[in-house]
Amino acid sequence: MSGVLDEAPVILASGARRAGGGHGGTRRRRRRLSQGDALIGYVFVAPQVLGILLFVILPLVLIVYYNFHEWNVLANSFRFVGTENVERLFSDPKVGPVLGATAIFSVGLVIGNLGLALLLAVLLNRKVRGITFFRTLFFSPVVVSLVAWTIVWGFLLQDDGGINGLLATIGIDGPNWLREGPTAMISVVVVQVFKNVGLNMILFLSALQGVPREVVEAASIDGAGRGATFGRITLPLISPTILLTTIITIVGSLQVFAQIAVLTQGGPGISTTVLVYYLFQQAFEFHRFGYGSTLALVLFVIVLLLTIVQWQLRKRWVFYEN
Repeated sequence: MSGVLDEAPVILASGARRAGGGHGGTRRRRRRLSQGDALIGYVFVAPQVLGILLFVILPLVLIVYYNFHEWNVLANSFRFVGTENVERLFSDPKVGPVLGATAIFSVGLVIGNLGLALLLAVLLNRKVRGITFFRTLFFSPVVVSLVAWTIVWGFLLQDDGGINGLLATIGIDGPNWLREGPTAMISVVVVQVFKNVGLNMILFLSALQGVPREVVEAASIDGAGRGATFGRITLPLISPTILLTTIITIVGSLQVFAQIAVLTQGGPGISTTVLVYYLFQQAFEFHRFGYGSTLALVLFVIVLLLTIVQWQLRKRWVFYEN
């Protein structure tokens, strides 16, 4: 009996060691699984991180670097010029008109695109036969090639093009749309509005379909008309989508290039020369890559500031931020 009692502590200690080993093994397995999950997560985010590093961060660093240099490919020269490019920016007489044309184009595009997109979304937010056809019809320009779309509009807007031919049938002598200052800018804005209005229309349509029907019906029962219901209930409830589409449209308007290059080449004069097209001219036509980098930094700062301002104003625009 005493021998059994003497062996009992040894057996208990051995069992405790085995139990401890079991808990340690479980912790090691959990640690390996956690490390495996982390590795899988890194693999999934790696393409996005590499893309940002290669196509966003690295170009920004290079642009800042080139801003302090002048690189002439034709002359095979690359030299440090300090702040010379910045000084040229403030003394360039074309910068003011270019920024003015950029502002006019952006304001016209934002107002026209968002206004038309919201109107189309309201009209198409109905459950009637054939409504899918019209939704597809208005969205189809979004998936059309940008250059092909612009070339077709270029033919239509010529002095003897289709639009003036249509106006002539009702006795109106149309202008040379792309060769006169005011009509050239209006033409470029309209072409861009029709090209991308379908995207914002779909976003607005999705937001409108997410508005609770019971809220709208309650307002109607309380005696609110359609205008009051739309302005005081529907618009505030879709304000997050309005903020999103506003940011996307403003940023896109500041980066327009193909339409200007195909339709007007910045003319007549420089009336439709927006900042991106002027940047292209300086860098790739006049081979002033240093000055082009300075203009690119100006564009970056403008986009960044406008985005920050809009994001800060979300507290007034977006209903759930109040």
